Amino acid sequence: MRWRGLTVSAVIAAALMLAVGAPAPLAEPAKKAAPPKKAAPAKKAEAKKGPTPGAYANMPMAERAAIQFDLNWTNHYSGPADGEFSDRSVAAVKAFQRDRGFRETGVLTDGEREALANSARNRRARVGWRMVEDRVTGAQVGVPTNLAKHESRVGSGTRWQTAQGQFQIETFRVREPGATLATVFDDQKKEPPNRRVATSTLRNGSFVITGTQGLKNLLIRAEVRDLEIRGIAVLYDPAIEATTDFVALGVLSGFAPFPGTGVMALIGPPARSRIEYGSGIVVTDEGHVMTDRELTEGCSVIQVAGHGDASRIADYDNLTLLRVFSRSALTPAAIVHEGALASALTLVGIADPKAQGGERSVTTTSVRLEGDALDPPPPLGFAGAAALDARGRIFGMVTLKAPVLASAGTAAIPAATVVPVAAIRQFLDSHYVTPATGRSGIDAARASIVRVICVRR
Repeated sequence: MRWRGLTVSAVIAAALMLAVGAPAPLAEPAKKAAPPKKAAPAKKAEAKKGPTPGAYANMPMAERAAIQFDLNWTNHYSGPADGEFSDRSVAAVKAFQRDRGFRETGVLTDGEREALANSARNRRARVGWRMVEDRVTGAQVGVPTNLAKHESRVGSGTRWQTAQGQFQIETFRVREPGATLATVFDDQKKEPPNRRVATSTLRNGSFVITGTQGLKNLLIRAEVRDLEIRGIAVLYDPAIEATTDFVALGVLSGFAPFPGTGVMALIGPPARSRIEYGSGIVVTDEGHVMTDRELTEGCSVIQVAGHGDASRIADYDNLTLLRVFSRSALTPAAIVHEGALASALTLVGIADPKAQGGERSVTTTSVRLEGDALDPPPPLGFAGAAALDARGRIFGMVTLKAPVLASAGTAAIPAATVVPVAAIRQFLDSHYVTPATGRSGIDAARASIVRVICVRR
């Protein structure tokens, strides 16, 4: 298989740029030698350095990095999303313009930037790419959650993988006395025994190793800070490389081993409020509550208003299962109906307190499901709200989507969508939680809705 004119091994070697800035091959057509021109010495030196083109010089670093990161995801750029916009980045822009039938200027118009953002965003959305905190190592990891759905503790880190292990992400941390980046670099090249190294580079407090492990392609990246080493390994089968080469590069590019590192330190994500409000659906009279996973990311404390602190039981895709041990009675929703239909929906939730004078009244709003998005978007606070069909049956749960990237020119993704009731039931079944039965209708749904409060440090 070839990727933009590169062999797979060349694509893997290109990932070196993501960590250490080593030169990587480009899939560019050969250029005819230009006739020699007289130039002042200063001009010659400038040409060799490959300065940031003038059109990008005044662009914010975050936007330049966002363009590079989007080009990673569209398979046009295999370098680092660091905001340093060299001739190589311009060549990638031209390749994107050429593939889309745009004029090859190397400078994106507003419409072209939107097209690039849409294409990259759609690819990230298809694989469910999201930044998550690895609770074992403390690193931030970009995980394609639609592919790598299975999470487990392994060694000194965490593993995310597909059901049969065709695609795997593993983190690791080393802070043993006497361990150095150089010794870990050597160890990673030797273990496990079936690891075969194609390229390896150690430079500037980081290293990258590429090659194979067994029958899988392998990428490893690690960095050191304050005598602690944190790293990530991505393994995937050659049989699926056509659909996962760019995902592997995206995972490496997004990896943030320490606070303030990684592409997201430049790009975003958007700042989250220290206190954030959402809704939740009570699913058992034992205190189990379903809510939007996005709402609960990074919370140091989660509370269910009027019932106390909640424990986070499990996460999957856009869902989070909480449990609150409350002396107050909880009224569960009936989410067992089959055949709920949707286009016109009624959302039942609790709007942000700023929208209702500090109150936590349960309110409703009418929307339509247009493709994957709700129109109009629901109010703030409706993340985790219930969505009912025209007969009052629960169709699913509202999830509000924060943008994957915060950058000028990036088109907004759907502000909200719905996790269908079948997915909720499957998630609950996998954790041996049996949802309650009961009557349907707006009044019944109102009684089952609670406010969920996330408190971040």
